[in-house]
Amino acid sequence: MNKIKKTKCRCANSMVVTFCLAMIILVSANLQAQPNSPSDSSRNSPSDAQGSSVRRLTPDEAVELALKNNLGLESSRLSVLTKKRASDLAWNQLIPSITAAGVLNRNNEIGSTIVTMPVPGTGTPVSMGGINGVFNPNFFVSDPITNPEWNIVGNIQISLMLNAALFDYFKLMKRDYETGIISYEKAKAQLERDVRKAYHNMLLLRENIALLRGSFANVERQVNMAQANYNAGLAPELTVLQARVARENMRPMIDQVENGLTLSMAQFAMFLGIDVNTPFELIPLQSSINFISLDVKEMITRAAAGKPDIQELKHTILMLESSRRMQLLALTPSIQLSWNNNSVFIRDPWKDSWFNGDDWKHSGAFSITFALRLHSLIPYSPDFQGVTKLDDQLKTAHIGLAQMVTGTEIEVHNIVLSLERTRINAEALTQTVRLAEQSYRLTEQAYQAGLQDYFQVQNAEQSLRQARVQLLEQQFNYLNGLIDLEYAIGVPFGTLSKRSD
Repeated sequence: MNKIKKTKCRCANSMVVTFCLAMIILVSANLQAQPNSPSDSSRNSPSDAQGSSVRRLTPDEAVELALKNNLGLESSRLSVLTKKRASDLAWNQLIPSITAAGVLNRNNEIGSTIVTMPVPGTGTPVSMGGINGVFNPNFFVSDPITNPEWNIVGNIQISLMLNAALFDYFKLMKRDYETGIISYEKAKAQLERDVRKAYHNMLLLRENIALLRGSFANVERQVNMAQANYNAGLAPELTVLQARVARENMRPMIDQVENGLTLSMAQFAMFLGIDVNTPFELIPLQSSINFISLDVKEMITRAAAGKPDIQELKHTILMLESSRRMQLLALTPSIQLSWNNNSVFIRDPWKDSWFNGDDWKHSGAFSITFALRLHSLIPYSPDFQGVTKLDDQLKTAHIGLAQMVTGTEIEVHNIVLSLERTRINAEALTQTVRLAEQSYRLTEQAYQAGLQDYFQVQNAEQSLRQARVQLLEQQFNYLNGLIDLEYAIGVPFGTLSKRSD
């Protein structure tokens, strides 16, 4: 009967293991964090399935691959280059507009043009228009010339519009470029944060799978022992059925967690921009976690100034202020410099030569125009309302900034408190691991002395493994919390987390 009681006790322990499995599945769900850009298989194509070598990746190497190959980050980088080019070439607004046009006309009615020519007389001999002689520059005669049916008109016009808003346009393009840089750095920080946290989560998930497999092996041994007791008449059939149900209930849980790890590995490959079929192995942490002291006030102060999201919003406000100033200056008077020239060929373009300067009639002018859009000064005009709209956007942005700063302060405070709770739990679990190690050592000694059976040794070993995994989970939670804190205060990753290595 004592053996029957021991069998029932072992079956009850399997239900405790089942409860732990549900907690482990929740860990795998956290790995479904964010959608990522599709992988680029042309960059890192794996070798053939039979002869491919497994690549070992450290967290730093994984981050390096992600920053190099991630398509979403590449899109952000191209956006920065576009804004840089726009900022560098903002001076092109000073290039005047130059328009050249040529027109071939056919007149509906043929008229005449009065041409003034000098009268022959005393003076300097001149040859003009096929007439040779001596011309008196003081006397001219006007003769009508019949206009041709076709004529050619050439036109060139140059203009440049100057306004006080033009110089604020240069500042706006520069600030837009600076905002693009901040957005790019924010995207890099988010990617690195996600890669490092995913790396830790997969390491933890792998340890949990090892624990599940060990638990399944224990349950399998319990089934065999219950079956042996039933065959010997020492246990009822219900005990065997309960042990088998506990074993079969573990199979889908193990499959689900293993599928979760496979999915996480595929998503991690997408993070890194490599093919999902590329085999790689994660290197476990080589050292224990050292808990560090954190000053909440200092962390909050640094976060209010350094968090990427806050920096991005501050530059957005600067851009709105530049846009508002540019909109206001656009209401001031503008100066337009213009020069144009019209040339008309007064002869028949099909019969006469185009290269005789006397057959071209020129006209043109240079002008300086001062213009003021008076309707824009009306409070209800679209231009004036554009300024009002920017005022509203600025108020909204300042409110959003205040909310973000407050939210960041609460976020940092919660992260620090969570880290402190994790530290306390880890210290308690450290003591639990010591007790589990002592229990395993004493059970093994008792087994060697013949006082315990081998199943008790296996159960003690499983308890020790479970305690170690729980401690490892708290350590990874602490590392991930430090990574979140590093992002929140806007410092390079490793500033805090590497101090805990």
